Amino acid sequence: MKVTSIKKLAVILAGNAIYAFAIAYFILPIGLITGGTTGIALVIQHYTGLEISIFVSVFNIVMFLLGALVLGKEFAMTTLVSSLVYPIFLQLGQWTVSKTGILTDDFLLCTVFAGVMIGIGIGIIISAGASTGGMDIPPLIINKKTGLSVAGVLNFFDICILLMQITFSNKEQILYGIILVCIYTYALEKVLMLGKSKVQVKIISEKYEEINRKILETVDRGTTLFKAEGGFTRKENYTILTVVSKRQLFTLNEFVHEIDPDAFIVIDEVREVKGRGFTVGKEYK
Repeated sequence: MKVTSIKKLAVILAGNAIYAFAIAYFILPIGLITGGTTGIALVIQHYTGLEISIFVSVFNIVMFLLGALVLGKEFAMTTLVSSLVYPIFLQLGQWTVSKTGILTDDFLLCTVFAGVMIGIGIGIIISAGASTGGMDIPPLIINKKTGLSVAGVLNFFDICILLMQITFSNKEQILYGIILVCIYTYALEKVLMLGKSKVQVKIISEKYEEINRKILETVDRGTTLFKAEGGFTRKENYTILTVVSKRQLFTLNEFVHEIDPDAFIVIDEVREVKGRGFTVGKEYK
């Protein structure tokens, strides 16, 4: 087995462990409800009498086959790993709870900690190119086909599933469930974007040549020059556009102001950058 495959497997195992222990310590002991496949199963059981375990098994198989068809065989294999190890981690978590006792029976604390841990766990698994199966798969397919945010689509599905339970569940549980979904969606989004977000910088200065050269030499990032004209002075100039990491931003700010204290700088955070120097290796000429 390749080193990268071992690392990927380790990440998937870690994500499943975090996810399972969140359920064992904060969801099950106090009866919090959540979305996902289990939420759909509860609705189906209420209206048809079908056993939850039967529905979950059939639904997971259908989603697994759909994921394999649309997202590829490698995705299917990593998802199969999650399907096998998650129940083991969940049982281990429940056994640990039985020995140590629950950490808290406060609904709000359980909602917050469960949300953060579930978001981190699912985020780690998805970042490794896998999923926990079930309702995690449709958002990944929709993301591939439309580019919509995985976390946003998952949030939408989960809230719909929670609202479907409103007719036969405790209303307070529904409210806590919605808070739970919002928290783990936010945590999931942050994990998925970890290391991908960059800073886009636009610099307007009469000393653009010197600043441009300094960016290339000091922070080793590419630049683009746009012809610009001052709205008031009508003076022609160039705007420098570059994308840097957050760590490089301080260095960039420092030397720009050293070269030109009057330089006009616009800084924007961008969610993700693809291309040469970021997702593709640098090319030096």
